[in-house]
Amino acid sequence: MKINYIKNHQDIVEPQKTVLVLGYFDALHLGHKALFDKAQEVARESHLDIVVLTFLESPKLAFSRFTPDLLQHLTYPEKRYAMFETYGVDRLYLMNFTSDFAKISSDDFIATYIKSLNPETIIVGFDYHFGHNRTDADYLSRNFEGNVITIDEVTDDGHKISSTRIRDLVASGNVSEANRLLGYDFSTRGIVVHGDARGRTIGFPTANLAPIDRTHIPSDGVYVTDVTVKGQRYRSMTSIGENVTFGGTELRLEAHIFDFSGDIYGETIEIFWLEKIREMEKFNGIDELVEQLCRDQEIAINW
Repeated sequence: MKINYIKNHQDIVEPQKTVLVLGYFDALHLGHKALFDKAQEVARESHLDIVVLTFLESPKLAFSRFTPDLLQHLTYPEKRYAMFETYGVDRLYLMNFTSDFAKISSDDFIATYIKSLNPETIIVGFDYHFGHNRTDADYLSRNFEGNVITIDEVTDDGHKISSTRIRDLVASGNVSEANRLLGYDFSTRGIVVHGDARGRTIGFPTANLAPIDRTHIPSDGVYVTDVTVKGQRYRSMTSIGENVTFGGTELRLEAHIFDFSGDIYGETIEIFWLEKIREMEKFNGIDELVEQLCRDQEIAINW
């Protein structure tokens, strides 16, 4: 897949007809996957490449009062782009959603961006809107000479699969349900840094993680996780929160990796969140803490 960073439609070069998928795909969850499944079907039948026009950051940044969560993602950029490739995308066009872009009318968007992307077929979700006048897929169908396919809402348990729903699940610690709706394991990347080294003294050494991406992090607690270190995946258990048993006041992200030894300071590792075991607790002493960690380990190993 080729990734193209563009400033406007003049940077787009598509001389051959394409299948175009439009939208902002933060999570690339199962609802989004439905669009790409259809795109691959159409592309195979018509012998066309799949192209996507999307945005580096949330369009809400151009409209809403800023809050830090607007800059957070469910998937870090490299993983997001890899998912696009997995979903069959041949060329990905990425741009910033700016005030200037937001002022473009629907007709001008069709005449410039869509014309430049040269689609034979356009695929959008049921709730897709575009242009400063916020027109929908029906308007696109009436004003575009090719085919427009609108994918119906994808639901689970009677509710729409959406990035908002998945973010809420992550925030509540329900990572297993978030993974089910994503269709892959939610993860966090970070650099292994020095901590207090208490884990070594009680038989549970941990890799302390300094997150490097603007991604959401699950709620405080202890989790069943997998960790990739130097390209190899290991089962682990990971805690998030203040180390209250030892009077900690700073948020810590610590992974105890099973069947692994050695120093990995400075390495970038990835934690895959699989299931929440329990909330963070304050124990009366080290013996009580170790007993609980042994129980947590048993759960994680046999998950």
